[in-house]
Amino acid sequence: MVRALDGRKALVTGSTGGLGFEIVKGLARAGCEIVMNGLEPAEEVEAQREAVASALEVDVHYCQADVSKEAEIVRLIETANKRMAGIDILVNNAVVRHFATIETFPVERWNQAVAVNLSAAFHTIRLTLPIMRKAGWGRIINMSSIYGSVAIAQRVDYVTTKTGLIGMTRVVALETIGEDITCNAVCPGAVLTPYSDNRIKEMMSARDIDRAAAEREFLAKRQPTGRFVDASNVAELIVFLCGPAGRDITGSALPMDAGWLAAD
Repeated sequence: MVRALDGRKALVTGSTGGLGFEIVKGLARAGCEIVMNGLEPAEEVEAQREAVASALEVDVHYCQADVSKEAEIVRLIETANKRMAGIDILVNNAVVRHFATIETFPVERWNQAVAVNLSAAFHTIRLTLPIMRKAGWGRIINMSSIYGSVAIAQRVDYVTTKTGLIGMTRVVALETIGEDITCNAVCPGAVLTPYSDNRIKEMMSARDIDRAAAEREFLAKRQPTGRFVDASNVAELIVFLCGPAGRDITGSALPMDAGWLAAD
């Protein structure tokens, strides 16, 4: 079977669960060798790593690293480059978030969000670009959000860092013009991940409503379609951007938001 990304080597940060793990599976289906990353010890991730590797017949590795720390990022890039003998595709997906008004927002949580959501992408890109340039090919995907284009109260860390990622994407795209390297931001709307699932369950408990009602309420002010964006579809968009047809897309912030921006 010919797969669109056969032989390519991808690093996906924050990829042991949720959207990150769906991205891993999507790239693996397309033929990529992959390094997964997360905070969990390797033994806690082994079952899912092995499941993807066996089912999709690709090499899948895991590197535990805290991307809020520059030294850990340096080790992550060095490890990924060594294990795969290169890094062709970089997906910056690691994220943290906190809910609070700006005057009550814990300073340590702000610093953590800037480190994980924004600075980590700066470091992974600056360290990976020389590898891509040496190979003559590279694809960088920064996982922004619909909140890179719209704001919401009590989310200053998330809105600010996701907006910043779009700016970073544009700069990197301009700095790699003329090379076979692209940099794009993918901006999903509400995706049913463990994080959003917990929000739904909290609403069910707090308001004594069933799941269907909680989902309708959760999505009512967000996505006109009334349904969550499918995480596997986000992964397929990334595969497209990394494939032959995505060569001429760079510096873009691509929404997959189920009509959110159109209705805003």
